[in-house]
Amino acid sequence: MPEADDSQRFDAVGGTRFSDVEWYAEIGSTNTELLERARSGAPEGLVMIADLQTAGRGRRGRRWTAPPGTSLMMSVLLRPPHAALPTSRASLVTLALGLAAADACDETSGVRPRLKWPNDLVVSRADEPGQPDRKVAGILAESITGGGRLEALVIGMGLNTGWPQVPPELAAIATSLNVESGAPVDRTLLARRVLEGFERRYVRLCGGDGGDGAALLDEARRCSATLGRRVRIEFDAAALRTPNGRDAAGRADANALEGVATDLDADGRLLVTDLHGVVHTVAVGDVVHLRAATGDAVK
Repeated sequence: MPEADDSQRFDAVGGTRFSDVEWYAEIGSTNTELLERARSGAPEGLVMIADLQTAGRGRRGRRWTAPPGTSLMMSVLLRPPHAALPTSRASLVTLALGLAAADACDETSGVRPRLKWPNDLVVSRADEPGQPDRKVAGILAESITGGGRLEALVIGMGLNTGWPQVPPELAAIATSLNVESGAPVDRTLLARRVLEGFERRYVRLCGGDGGDGAALLDEARRCSATLGRRVRIEFDAAALRTPNGRDAAGRADANALEGVATDLDADGRLLVTDLHGVVHTVAVGDVVHLRAATGDAVK
């Protein structure tokens, strides 16, 4: 498959807060570097994009690696207004970036991913019903807080755009935009479209005294690959899961929860109804989509 000729790189995106865009041939981690810049007082709107990350990170400390030039690896620095975006609502920014990326993928490649809660973009093929969703992107948000307030938020994304082929060991769980579309993808144009779409959603999210997350949540529900699915949530020791109603702790594995993903709450947390009808509010966890009939995992 031919490689894309990326369009001319840009150093700012007009009409947005992203007025300083830095490009790197190689960097350890765009998120790590931006966090250091944030602690040194860097302003909101700084963006870092890399062709290669040598120490890329995903959720729960997982490594994120990709050959040079085959993925859009980008991080942005935000300093949200305290009144509009308290720490409890920081996950809404992840949704905003995911939705912007889904739109940008559609515009530039004709492939429209969906959101897999909490931080992945996945695609499914209409000619392969029942097959696993394949991950095309992951998002990682990291915060700096002080006095109980969100002082800075760095949100990064690794989006597969130009893999020569999907390795056989990953074929069931991962893919790339060029593989799905059958054509090269312009990473630079894709990056610009992501930032433009992200700006629109972030403005609405932070507008006024309390922000407007309702429209964003409605959009996330429509774009969700998780809602309505039977799921298993796998927790680490620090994860929060709150049963809404009678306590189900005696019936549930402390490290996992199975049920149907029914909704998102006002803070973007996942609501899961377990087999006993108890609704749980899940703030953090890894989601496995299950087959509706058998309970076998599909992703």
